[in-house]
This record gives sequence, C-alpha cells and structure tokens, in this order.
Amino acid sequence: MSRPIHVALDLMSGDKGPAPIIEAGINCLRRYPELSLTMVGKREVVAPVSHTYSDLSSRLFVQEAPDVITMDQRPSQVLRSRSRSSMSVALELVRDGVDACVSAGNTGALMLLSRSILKTHPSVDRPAIIKRIPSPDTLTYVVDLGANVDCRAHHLYQFALMGAAMVEAVENRISPTVALLNVGEEETKGNEQVRLASRMLAESPSLNYIGFIEGDALFSNAANVVVCDGFVGNVALKTGEGVGRMMTDLLRKQFSASLYGRLAGVIAAPLLKHLISMLDPSRHNGASLIGLTGTVIKCHGNSRPAGFESGIQQALFEASRNVPEKVHARLDELL
Repeated sequence: MSRPIHVALDLMSGDKGPAPIIEAGINCLRRYPELSLTMVGKREVVAPVSHTYSDLSSRLFVQEAPDVITMDQRPSQVLRSRSRSSMSVALELVRDGVDACVSAGNTGALMLLSRSILKTHPSVDRPAIIKRIPSPDTLTYVVDLGANVDCRAHHLYQFALMGAAMVEAVENRISPTVALLNVGEEETKGNEQVRLASRMLAESPSLNYIGFIEGDALFSNAANVVVCDGFVGNVALKTGEGVGRMMTDLLRKQFSASLYGRLAGVIAAPLLKHLISMLDPSRHNGASLIGLTGTVIKCHGNSRPAGFESGIQQALFEASRNVPEKVHARLDELL
C-alpha cells in the first residue's frame, strides 16, 4: 500500500465555482484510500462538506479562508495585501506539512505566493509550470506554460535544468533530450533571449541539448523537454488543446453525416474513443510548479470535475514519489 498523502484543495479557484472541485475531491477520496484532503474555502462553502460526506470524515477535512483571489487581480497586489485567501491558506498548509496543493486560480498569484510561502531552490529565481503533453511514441514535457511571461536567457536556462531534473525524477529517463522552442531551427533565428539561452544550454555539460525546434514539432517526439517562456508556452498549449477539440468535433460530425458515415462510425468506435481520450484536455489537466520546496499543481480554471480529478491524481503521484526532493537533489548536482 502507498504511503498516506495529504492534499490541500483550493475550492475557491475554479471559474465554475466550488461544486466541480468538491465533486472531484470526493471521487478521488473514494478511489484512493491513501489520499486525505483538506478543502479550503469560505465558511459557507466548507461548512456543509463535513456533514454531507461524514462517511469520509477520517480523511476529509476543511479549513476556512475568508478571502478569494480573483482572476483579474494583479499578482503584485495579491502579494502585498497578505489576505487570508483560499490559495494562500492552502499553500501555508503545504509549508506546514501537507504533501501538496491543488489550485485552479490566478496563475501569476499562484506563482508569486508559492515562491513567497514555500520558497524555491537556492539557485532558482522563479518557479515554472511544466506539463507532459500528448505525443505519439515517447514523452514530452513543456516548460514554462504561463507562470513567467517575460523571461531572460538565464531563466530559460534554469527552466531547462529544472525540466530535465523533473523528467529524470518522474520518468526515470537518463539524460533526457532538451530543446528550445523557436521560430526556426537555424542558429540565427529567434529573439536575443532565445539565441543567448541556446548558447548557454549548448555549453552545459550536464544537459543533452539538441538545439531549436519549431512549433510543428511540439507534438512529434522531437525532445523530452521543450523550453520556452510562459507567454509562448501558454499560447502553444491552448492552441494544441483547441486543435484537439476541433478534430474530435469534426470526426463526430463526419461519422453522423450519412448512413455510410454512421456505419463507419460503428466500426471505428473503439479507435475513435481512444483518440478522443488521448486528445481530451481534462485527461492531461494538472501542471506542476517546479523549483519549489513543495508540490503545487495548477489546473485549468474552467475544468470539469474530471479535469480536477486529473489534477488531484497528479498531486498524489508527485507527492508519493517525493518529486520536489528529487528535483532539488538533481539541481544540487547540476548547478
């Protein structure tokens, strides 16, 4: 049996309110006996939870947080206000011993509060968001996916080191390949930050750096770790998710457009179901903030319960494997 894992769940962070987050949490508690949850939110939200799910009282806890960080708040204002928000309280629980935090809130605020409350590795300036993306035959992680929209070359260099350490820790992949996302593969392409970061990565003896890749190679097994700033990474991720939804919608329409299409759809149903599952963003929900002393998972704000379940599962996976400790140990060797 796996060791017990305790996760703090920010109930006030989703675009659709607390209900889908609570549903996801309860589903995960019933599925994973090693999991305990502390649900954090306003009193009127958390008070009914314990009574409604009294059968889970030994593994389900609540923590009141009077304030909420909205999506339109500036992260710097959030940091200065020192409010008792559900996000900050959940992060403080991790600081005080809880294994992980899951939030779908304001990305910039989550990054700044995580850095302030949990701290980063001494050689890391900023935590970054990393996530495994769908790829045909191998594994590909992308970093950064939105935590840092303005980056200098040394930030990209640090993202590469953290990404490689993450893949080694999570996937047991020795010397993972690392690439920079760029507008071309030639050394002269890209902005100054990307070109300088490429030179820094090429000179690093501890990284298996393979150079630039373009956006069309992102989902094609080109590299185990793809590095970019958060602006580019977030746009690329959301574009890929949009294309995936478009493909599944087009396939459904084609298979229902005629009698021949419906017959073909019956035959192709198992393959279509598998393809839709692979492309479903909720199946891949839950990105990690790496470089921190604790496990923090960021979910999409508009996620359905299945998406939040994926995020909680990611927190359970990383905490059970002591990923922050392994990443920090590897960074001690690399930096």
